[in-house]
Amino acid sequence: MTGDQIYQMFAYLLPAVVTGAVAFYFFRLHTKNEEGRRRYLLHKDSQKNTLPIRLQAYERMALFLERISIPSLVVRVKPLSANKMDYENLLIKNIENEFEHNLSQQIYLTDECWSVIKASKNATIKAIRSAAMSQAETADKLREDILNETMDKQSPSATALAYVKKEISELW
Repeated sequence: MTGDQIYQMFAYLLPAVVTGAVAFYFFRLHTKNEEGRRRYLLHKDSQKNTLPIRLQAYERMALFLERISIPSLVVRVKPLSANKMDYENLLIKNIENEFEHNLSQQIYLTDECWSVIKASKNATIKAIRSAAMSQAETADKLREDILNETMDKQSPSATALAYVKKEISELW
């Protein structure tokens, strides 16, 4: 092979390589776009199916927070006896039962939202326990003390409910 023949082969080969490289680039770009489109459509379909479930979970957590808000809880759960410790335990047991009933909803909520809800539950229990440390001698007096102690403050449930509402608004 002479230099002229090599030059001729190179002249024929160069356009083929350039055409192949351009074709490969466009084929790869097309494949990526198709993959992205398919992924978007799958995400859109799954979003359509999971959004109602997620909204239902947020609704249940809003109901939970309303049910454990101290004014609502104290009005709904009446003392069974005059013993203040029994009433304190009854209130805490009621909160724990509500929480356990809604425990599975955490898989549909963000980690931050679930943490806020747990913190709200714990803060509510803490408020009940601190009110039980008062000089109240009967369950009815404890009930009054709990309401009086929490009347001027924003309840932990209200704070958590505001966070839940903010998070739901971000879904739209």
